[in-house]
Amino acid sequence: MKKWWHMKKYQVLWDLCGVTIGSLITALGLTAFLIPNKIAAGGVSGLATVLYYLFKFPVGVTMFVINIPLLLLCIKELGMKFGVKSLYGTFVISFFVDSLALFIKQPWTNDSLLAAVYGGVVCGLGLGLVFRSKGTTGGTDLAAALINKFAHISLGYSLMAIDACVIILAGIVFDVEQALYALVAVYVTSKIIDLVQEGWSYAKAAVIISEEYERIKSELLARMDRGVTSFQSRGGYTRKDREVLLCVVVQSEVSTLKSIVYGIDPKAFVILSNVHEVLGEGFKEGEVNS
Repeated sequence: MKKWWHMKKYQVLWDLCGVTIGSLITALGLTAFLIPNKIAAGGVSGLATVLYYLFKFPVGVTMFVINIPLLLLCIKELGMKFGVKSLYGTFVISFFVDSLALFIKQPWTNDSLLAAVYGGVVCGLGLGLVFRSKGTTGGTDLAAALINKFAHISLGYSLMAIDACVIILAGIVFDVEQALYALVAVYVTSKIIDLVQEGWSYAKAAVIISEEYERIKSELLARMDRGVTSFQSRGGYTRKDREVLLCVVVQSEVSTLKSIVYGIDPKAFVILSNVHEVLGEGFKEGEVNS
């Protein structure tokens, strides 16, 4: 029990470090690229950017002021799962945005397209790290959760609707071109977040359907030293029962796998798909999450 408590404590500290570093990276993307180029890429940060250019309110303070009521309402309506880490993430990103603004007096590029792309990349890296650390920086996540509860609209559609409203507002306050750049930044950010959370596609999953499944299975086990899983299936047209093979390999082994399969059965049906993360023997060690 004592050992478990120490593991839990260190995991919480590790997660808070991840939220801190991720928030710092996100704030860098905002202050160095997006905010000075009037790119309001959705969410609370985008709304705070618009308000900054309208009323000169500090972006970080504005983000914090908007987030706190949302966070308190989420805790009241949805429970403490929106508790300490959300409050911490909301505070540190607001602090970092205004602190970095004191040192970054000029944008790192005045090209709006470059700012949208690189700002999206940097913010995506930061937010991806925050999410991997099981944290949040508040903002649209909280608003979407409330919309989901009261209006029964899915989280995905809620997030999209909120970002769309902020980008439309930016288009009205600035111009349509800036709104289009904001869309680019939102797209890049979402892709980088997925990349950070899922990792590079370094492996392939092969689903193999063949009458020669026994020979193929034996050859894969013998020549590639990879595990092979077989499961029963039935053809939709032929109604015949047969085994389907599943084998996960790294990308450099795909050619060898295809050579083995088609060397045995030229008529084999093979489906190859990307695998972003594989835990287990021959790949990465399993992770223990609290």
